Amino acid sequence: MFKINRLLGAVTLAAISLSASAIEWQALPAKAPEPANNPSTPAKVELGKMLYHDVRLSSNGVLSCNSCHNVMSGGEDNRSGSIGVRNQVGGRSAPTVWNSAFSSVQFWDGRAPSLEEQARGPVTNPVEMGMKSWDDVVARLKAMPEYKKAFAAAFGSEDSVSADNAVKAIAAYERTLITPNSAYDKYAKGDKTALNEQQIRGLNTFAEVGCVGCHSGPAFNGPQLPEGTGFYQKFPGQDNGALEAQFNFSQDLGRFEATKNETDKHFFKVPTLRNIALTAPYFHNGKVQNLEDAVRIMGKLQLNKDLSSEQITDIVAFLNGLTGEFPKIEMPRLPAYANKAFPTE
Repeated sequence: MFKINRLLGAVTLAAISLSASAIEWQALPAKAPEPANNPSTPAKVELGKMLYHDVRLSSNGVLSCNSCHNVMSGGEDNRSGSIGVRNQVGGRSAPTVWNSAFSSVQFWDGRAPSLEEQARGPVTNPVEMGMKSWDDVVARLKAMPEYKKAFAAAFGSEDSVSADNAVKAIAAYERTLITPNSAYDKYAKGDKTALNEQQIRGLNTFAEVGCVGCHSGPAFNGPQLPEGTGFYQKFPGQDNGALEAQFNFSQDLGRFEATKNETDKHFFKVPTLRNIALTAPYFHNGKVQNLEDAVRIMGKLQLNKDLSSEQITDIVAFLNGLTGEFPKIEMPRLPAYANKAFPTE
């Protein structure tokens, strides 16, 4: 199996060239890994689904997790920056929630080591959902009898309504958001007719030009690592004044914003390519509007290669083969306040 066991620099990446036959192409697992301290149960998943879709986890009662990570589409909001409370706009493009359980860290800068910690952050972020504290969130939840019952079913008692249990439930729900059985998955499992001729050329080109240097593994986001480890790459990897002037990629300092470590400047978590055809605009700042340009730019900035038009269209055809089957999502019935209005900011 093809694995990368260390962080690769841009110069090294530019030198990577593999034949498709040298790689064990892996299908997406049917079940996501889960931590020992948060085993999944149907009751916990159902509670997490309720919380994920509940706008009352935001200060103005307008935004939910689903507002920026829409499970009715590609798992994000197709914006360059998500809209938060008081119409504030976030500084990065929202990553997809689909298959996020296969990332060993969360957020573009990897600042959350788990889905649980990822779920904790946006609720009290003043630019996102804007709650003053999780204590305020818990107070809201406790005021709704049906939430007490749902927490009891998931965690054992009505006294279990807490921030820690809320984020555990949301994470448990997110671990069900998997899109297997793409044309690529069927191909990787042995059905060599699942990808068409152009997509197979794209798969071969994807390997030969070096894309697999970062986008390996079943989720095409790098090697499978223990939770909290993270797989990062510097972006841009090559200096290019024209592309920088057009897209301002270097304005964001990446992982440095979380660690304040100088060596982390411009490093970002390698994102999944699963369902990439559905998640435009592209890159951390959402400045690139179509997949063809994204492939061309990645070739230039990360591999130091000018990909031909044929190579780009073939790779894009292959990437379209990574769109999986989405599970049926039914919106949950949410608990109500008993005999009183919902308090907003």
